Amino acid sequence: MDEIIVVGGGLAGSEAAWQAAIRGIRVRLYEMRPSTPTGAHVSGNLAELVCSNSLGSNLQDRASGLLKEELRRLRSLLLQVAETTSIPAGTALAVDREAFSRKVTEVIASHPMITLIREEVCDIPPSLTIIASGPLTSPALSQSIQRLTGQDHLFFFDAIAPVVRADTINMEKAFRASRYGKTEQPQGDYINCPFTREEYEHFVTELIHAGRIPLRDFEAPILEGVRAGIFFEGCLPVEVAASRGMQALAFGPMRPVGLKDPHTGRRPYAVVQLRQDNLAGTLYNMVGFQTNLLYQEQKRVFRLIPGLESAEFVRFGQMHRNTFLASPILLHPTLQLKSHEHLFFAGQITGVEGYMGNIATGLLAGINAARLARGLTPVAPPTTTMIGALCHYITHASLKDFQPMKANFGILPPLPNPEHAKRERAMQYVSRALADLDLWINAHGLIPSIPSGE
Repeated sequence: MDEIIVVGGGLAGSEAAWQAAIRGIRVRLYEMRPSTPTGAHVSGNLAELVCSNSLGSNLQDRASGLLKEELRRLRSLLLQVAETTSIPAGTALAVDREAFSRKVTEVIASHPMITLIREEVCDIPPSLTIIASGPLTSPALSQSIQRLTGQDHLFFFDAIAPVVRADTINMEKAFRASRYGKTEQPQGDYINCPFTREEYEHFVTELIHAGRIPLRDFEAPILEGVRAGIFFEGCLPVEVAASRGMQALAFGPMRPVGLKDPHTGRRPYAVVQLRQDNLAGTLYNMVGFQTNLLYQEQKRVFRLIPGLESAEFVRFGQMHRNTFLASPILLHPTLQLKSHEHLFFAGQITGVEGYMGNIATGLLAGINAARLARGLTPVAPPTTTMIGALCHYITHASLKDFQPMKANFGILPPLPNPEHAKRERAMQYVSRALADLDLWINAHGLIPSIPSGE
């Protein structure tokens, strides 16, 4: 019987394995954790969320919302699990990260067509394979990929935000609210820590001058010829963003728009938002506060935030290396390696950014690997869809300026007659994308006849 190997049990690998399995293809899914740690993950569960617990906006007039709707129509397992383990986050989809990864692990491990193998893969298998090893691909596998492709890798530094105990937040200073009142629960989905101008300027000054963890391990290239030291603009450490100017945070992750402090009746000068991190509501993560400060400095500086004076941190922020391919010269939009078309890549290693982008490329790689196993031609989604536009971007971008890309309307082809209003224009993109997606699905018979829950 036809078989596919999937390397990596993260978001992309788990989705890829599932998509191939429900199409009747046997899958051997390799995940090296927990025996071989990554330095960023904390468990051995599949699909563990390392950074934020938010999967982005649910609104269809947002790029992330459109991508979710496309994945619903393509029967994504991980989106289904995310929706069943969701927690309040306003108009965003956020999950209890432990419940989410635990449920994905249970579903994948119990599928009769999937064999979960807890081993590190050091060499690329010669058979039909999907590499979804993620941004923390082990040095051994990275070297195997480099030998096969003959190309240098690129890599950048990514950072994780701290998590605090909810019962240590001072609610006499902080307050619950969602921007513009868009909330799933009456008291508001976020905890907000408001700043006066003086408090904000003092905080930013201390943040900029706080001690940082040396990047010794990251500064030395892991592979010969690798370019090091690149920060991904979409996930800058907060101290790096702050160093760009006193007002950088006030117009970035600390912007106070859509919020009014009930203690004063006024809009704060700046605000730090904390988002619920688990179903029990006992943990909250600091939105936009990924960091590489020394742990003792995180405790000192972040306790300058009004409401966090006595906060207890259950996880400090940290930085890790993220590795991704030179996809514009290596991959087809079907996610096949041009030089070895039996080999697919999926997830963040391809240059997509964001949880939903990882899931989307895993889904496409799983579908196409299953098609190839059955003697069918792999297919690329229309570029007018968000999943198609992402795959087109990572395989056609200029290598000189190539950085990981999240879902956004800017990568879609122009509209023939765009509306002037932003929301109406967004809905034009959405209508076109979903119509073209449905035609593509039907033309290639992409929805399996068996229920996705089996």
